[in-house]
Amino acid sequence: MSTADEQTRVSSVVKTELENRRREEESFNDVLERLLTENRDLFAGFGTFEGTDRGESVQEVHDRGKRDEDNRV
Repeated sequence: MSTADEQTRVSSVVKTELENRRREEESFNDVLERLLTENRDLFAGFGTFEGTDRGESVQEVHDRGKRDEDNRV
């Protein structure tokens, strides 16, 4: 971790969102770098409910998607 070279003001809403996305021992700079460098698939999540007529609840589909997302990171 390095010292800050510059400061950037953010709104309280943005700060709260960064805090929510912060991982243990991660600085705000680390969060921003991670979010800016992640290879975002714009179509991720599309078709999530396709083929879920087998009785899966929305929560189960959400949990499965979250696990898949965590495994990609």
